[in-house]
Amino acid sequence: MGEREFNATGVCVPNMHYMVDISNKLEQIKVLVDKGYYFAMNRARQYGKTTTLHALKNAINDEYTMISLTFEGLGDESFANPQSFCHTFMELIQEALEFMNIDESYTTNWFDAKVVSFKQLSKHITKMCRDKKLVLMIDEVDKISNNRVFLEFLSILRKKYLARNQIKDFTFHSVILVGVYDIKNLRWKVKERSDDHSAPVNKINNSPWNIAVDFEVDMSFNPEEISTMLIEYEADYATGMNIPDIAKRIYFYTSGYPFLVSRICQHVHNKLAKDWSEAGVQKAIKIITQQPSTLLDDLYNNIKNNQDLSRLIRRMLLDGERISFNLGITEISLGVMYGYFTKKTEGNISISNKIFEMVLTEYFVDRNKLDNTDTKIPELRDEIISNGRLNMQATLEKFFEYYPEIYNVKTMEFLEKEGRLLFLTYLIPILNSRGFYYIESQTLSETRMDLVINFGGEEFILELKKWRGQVKHEDAYAQLSSYLDARKMDTGYLLTFDFRKRKHPKAEWIRYNDKDIFDVIV
Repeated sequence: MGEREFNATGVCVPNMHYMVDISNKLEQIKVLVDKGYYFAMNRARQYGKTTTLHALKNAINDEYTMISLTFEGLGDESFANPQSFCHTFMELIQEALEFMNIDESYTTNWFDAKVVSFKQLSKHITKMCRDKKLVLMIDEVDKISNNRVFLEFLSILRKKYLARNQIKDFTFHSVILVGVYDIKNLRWKVKERSDDHSAPVNKINNSPWNIAVDFEVDMSFNPEEISTMLIEYEADYATGMNIPDIAKRIYFYTSGYPFLVSRICQHVHNKLAKDWSEAGVQKAIKIITQQPSTLLDDLYNNIKNNQDLSRLIRRMLLDGERISFNLGITEISLGVMYGYFTKKTEGNISISNKIFEMVLTEYFVDRNKLDNTDTKIPELRDEIISNGRLNMQATLEKFFEYYPEIYNVKTMEFLEKEGRLLFLTYLIPILNSRGFYYIESQTLSETRMDLVINFGGEEFILELKKWRGQVKHEDAYAQLSSYLDARKMDTGYLLTFDFRKRKHPKAEWIRYNDKDIFDVIV
């Protein structure tokens, strides 16, 4: 048997890739096709869209002829005018049919050089769809969704869709557009209208795709679906992994984002000597967050190119603001479309998975460090890490020692706003060798942030608080103790920023209920 790879988002090649069982998702999509719906599959980058449609094609081949097209890489000349587009479109269909078990004369007839306008193309589609159930899928539609000629083509499909039940016009049985942007929200992608057919358009009063039904299939992988891939793997390698537990841990960090699920499995298999333990999963996450990838490159580019989105994420992660989930706000809609945001049960937005949360938090901390070169933070890794283990008590003690230096050169306003940012700026270089942290989003607020710090397979629970009086401080003991109970841990750490003029700094162990808490006030 040849070496096989995990590829949750790539094309499934028999005997080469371990794939998540997505049969349930395919059944839901097939229902849309069976009903003759037109729809757009809009999901974030590397979310398994193309893979899913390849699998769909195999699943419906007995009932439909599925034609898969992409206009990516064809050049501007294909969209210069209606004639160029019509010829390109017919050529692409013809090429797609050549690889299928379709009558040769039918394939040949799909291209007609006399078709030079959209009106003629409409009649041609009627003729070619008269005796066939054709499903048209156009991939990477983002690349062309701001082109006027393409939008006119969608208008033709829309008109034929509306007419097919009234005047028995023949057209594609179902049409699927695939991309990140929702074709119904063209205002994000388009530019100023021009008389030139090849130029982008500013606004479509009646969307050319408002006949599309909503695509509500959950494309993420739940723990049970992740398990199907691990079961197949375990049958080959017999590693002895606890499949349900590992599937749950992978889901915990990824929320089922297909590319991230695949990458964790690939790294455990290829780079971590098949260490299918929780520690192995955590090491794979460290590799993901430190290595470049198309997904993370897109993430960085999107927040650099959209300052409103960037500021919103920073306010959520570092300032602890609770922001209502409102898709009418452009930056929130963009964050959802890019796959960065999800809706919490209480109606606020949160970062969609913990890996994105780690990457984004570290980005803002490092960005702040570069922008504030006057804040000198000592490199203390060698004093805190010994024999590959992190001394969490020493980590807080060293911060306790050096914090007064910053306090004396920064304004009170700066410290109150940026206190925990300073701590994260101090913490990240310490963890960069073998560890990471994530924020427990359920506790994130202006006054409280719980960090789960992982280093070398060990976990530490640290709560960051602002001083709000002795009663509130004792409440923090209860909160941390409850959280430790939930994690089945006996030791926790509490770091409190006290911004009163007369403060009482301390760093000492206390016993609360049956928990040991290292209580630090700076």
